[in-house]
Amino acid sequence: MDRWVEETLHEGFRVHLKADKVLFDSQTDHQQLIIFENEDFGRVMMLDGVVQLSTRDEFVYHEMMAHVPLFAHGKAKRVLIVGGGDGGVLREVLRHPEVKSATLCEIDRSVIDLCRTYFPNISNGAYDDKRTRVVIADGTKFVAETDDRFDVILVDSTDPIGPGAVLFTKEFYASCRRALKPGGVLVTQNGLPFLQAPELQQSVGYFRRLFKDAFAYLATTPSYFGGSMSYGWATDDESLRQHTQKKIQKRYEKAGAFPTHYWSPATQAAAFALPNYIRELVEA
Repeated sequence: MDRWVEETLHEGFRVHLKADKVLFDSQTDHQQLIIFENEDFGRVMMLDGVVQLSTRDEFVYHEMMAHVPLFAHGKAKRVLIVGGGDGGVLREVLRHPEVKSATLCEIDRSVIDLCRTYFPNISNGAYDDKRTRVVIADGTKFVAETDDRFDVILVDSTDPIGPGAVLFTKEFYASCRRALKPGGVLVTQNGLPFLQAPELQQSVGYFRRLFKDAFAYLATTPSYFGGSMSYGWATDDESLRQHTQKKIQKRYEKAGAFPTHYWSPATQAAAFALPNYIRELVEA
């Protein structure tokens, strides 16, 4: 009998993925984790009933979370990733030669270990890079207590359920503000605006109280069912999201013009051009 795995994130919307072969299915110390093969999406990982990773389209999310803020900043040397145990965002961050250190704070060591076993191409050696520092800890506690200061903080979290819920609070964002260097950038995973509008609106509302510039940008990842994915954006430098495509192109060339599958200077410039219904959320 065929096995179908249900995504249970949304109240009025359900998706089933066929599990052609289940590779892992167990409760970790923090969450329910399943890894399986699917004909259309490749190898898939779900946490607590929500798709986190698909090998067919992972490049969209990982490239857009890393490259947009790093090329906007232009000279980021120290980067913090909260969550992101699969190593995909870390992989993309380390493609920037100006980055001197990348700290990854993950609450669930099992996610890192299982992804290195079942998704080795996602991190693609990033965990062995000498610039990488892995911290196994609660991200909220880490940013609240660390003495380090970062140019860019990337919150590669699950949705606001289970252990990821605390990463959407005003207290956590205030701690991120404290841990940023002057002119630094905070980027967060903020769900699908079409189905999760309150999530984006609330986060950007918190950002507005803490930063001079609070906004969002978009990308479309097919395995995140329900429309475009939003990335929350917060910084005190209001010019960073207004760079021209030409300026981003020059920074890209200086970084070595490494190959990408989704991100491009043109995509970066366009990502901040929000449809009106999403703009109304972030400007409310």
